[in-house]
Amino acid sequence: MSLQEIKNRIAKAEQAADRPQGSVRLIAVSKVQPNDRVEAVLQEGHRIFGENRVQEAAGKWPAFKERYSGVELHLIGPLQTNKARQAMELVDAIHSVDRPKLANTLARLAQELGHCPDLFIQVNTGEEEQKAGIMPTEADGFIAECRTLDLPVRGLMCIPPVEEEPALHFALLAKIAARNGLSGLSMGMSGDFESAIALGATHVRVGSAIFGERTTAAE
Repeated sequence: MSLQEIKNRIAKAEQAADRPQGSVRLIAVSKVQPNDRVEAVLQEGHRIFGENRVQEAAGKWPAFKERYSGVELHLIGPLQTNKARQAMELVDAIHSVDRPKLANTLARLAQELGHCPDLFIQVNTGEEEQKAGIMPTEADGFIAECRTLDLPVRGLMCIPPVEEEPALHFALLAKIAARNGLSGLSMGMSGDFESAIALGATHVRVGSAIFGERTTAAE
């Protein structure tokens, strides 16, 4: 499916939800994609990309940023505290703030560096043991804690369980965001982004539908 087809579907979903055109930002998930595929999307004019791992992003994006102006890079995968500094110097937004230790590390580095990427708190809406994220019952307290650290929390992020109806999780995330005065909702992927837009997504993360199936594995 072409990039333009995805953008057309997003526009239709915005219209169906009675939302302003352009209110949803498309993050092209370029993790583990060959550079030629990423460059083809850059050449089409798209500038918002998502990576899962700091190391991969560091090896790929500095060179692209030199050749293409206006690139906005989002870290959407788990962030280890020992990679936090590198992430903060490389990306424009981090979607996976998921624990107090990481929040405290980001706050310390923000003071040291004098800047901080936009932050999204990851909520484990499915309460899955194997998945990262703050539990829904703890989300309000963690959001408040991040605010006391002067962190620029812009919104929330979730990855619904594969076997469950994603709309239930999108609705839960939107409810938590609303009661905490957060406008950003990073939710929805290739298979369910239209449902996410209907429930208020501001950022959708689409990879395989744009780039095709991944052909290499992360090192």
